Amino acid sequence: MAQAQTVLILGGGVGGVATARALRRRLRPPHRIVLVDREPEHLFAPSLLWLMVGQRTAASIQRPLARLARKGIDVRIGDVEHIDPTRREVTLTGGQTMTADHLVIALGAELDPAAIPGLAEAGHNFYTLRGAEAFRDALRTVQKGRIVVLTAASAYKCPAAPYEAAMLIEAFCRRRGVRNSVQIDLYAAEPAPMGVAGPHVSAAVRQMLAAKGIAYHPEHQVTGVDASRGRATFANGVTAEFDLLAYVPPHRVPPVVSEAGLVGESAWVQVDRQTLETRFSRVYAIGDVVAIPLALGKPLPKAGVFAHAEAEVVAKNIARSVTGRGTVQRFDGHGECFIETGDGKAGWGGGNFFAEPKPEVTLRMPSRRWHVGKVLFEKSWLYTKL
Repeated sequence: MAQAQTVLILGGGVGGVATARALRRRLRPPHRIVLVDREPEHLFAPSLLWLMVGQRTAASIQRPLARLARKGIDVRIGDVEHIDPTRREVTLTGGQTMTADHLVIALGAELDPAAIPGLAEAGHNFYTLRGAEAFRDALRTVQKGRIVVLTAASAYKCPAAPYEAAMLIEAFCRRRGVRNSVQIDLYAAEPAPMGVAGPHVSAAVRQMLAAKGIAYHPEHQVTGVDASRGRATFANGVTAEFDLLAYVPPHRVPPVVSEAGLVGESAWVQVDRQTLETRFSRVYAIGDVVAIPLALGKPLPKAGVFAHAEAEVVAKNIARSVTGRGTVQRFDGHGECFIETGDGKAGWGGGNFFAEPKPEVTLRMPSRRWHVGKVLFEKSWLYTKL
């Protein structure tokens, strides 16, 4: 039997949980699997879109990370204060230090609304539980006026989410009978919806928005927001008035990761795109904390589906390193996502994002089938993974 080893996973999101579970299936005790996160509850972030229009509650989309202990995974709750990738040593809140034989960094992207003056004070960050709940409560009181959905940077996790949000808001307003009195606009820093997926996907999403009467304003980089006036100002000189604002904030790599010397020119962690290895021995990074360049010059989108696939690759390769059994696994860049459109329907897109010279992505138009698929995926994750 191989000598007992410890795998330390930083981050309890989709990537971290998937890594821990996959490793536990392949490495039996006395090998230790340790997962660290600052929050005791695992939040299934894709369901925040449903929560913001009253279709979910906080309790229904969270599960205690402590449940993983039943699967033989050691869960530690605390902030990561220091990472030494050379020694694979991590310091947690209170000075607790842990050293690992293998280290997996899955700390995600940090949300940074303060990067845009006035943004946090003026609107609701629906990428957080608190922000999605606050938006839901405000939306319930709307009788008329202008609702703006805003992306504050051109790259962000879950590329479909702001477009889904706008369409779910539109459907919510129709159900309440106020749609004719409410204008819905989407201001996007990016030049087109889900641009990495290709022009045909972008055109289809724009068509979905137009069919619902949602005005779309691409290439509008917000520079500041005035909460007292309900006004957003953009780099091109345009201003937009709003009565209710839902926004996606700028993202950044967690400071503890950049301080560890893991960040490259992209401002995100650099990894081998097939094995997810960093330049440090037996140190891996997966999910939103990494930037993987594609042939067309843009990075692989930050999305849970990729974090999950990367987690499986890393887990299998660590298990191979520990046991000496199996073959090297490689992440192939395949991914998919649902595009919720409201009224119990969703679209679906997926394909090979590593294809050259550009990703090869197929889009299926909205239907009840894909909405049911998204619901089943949510339930499967919440009821079987934790």
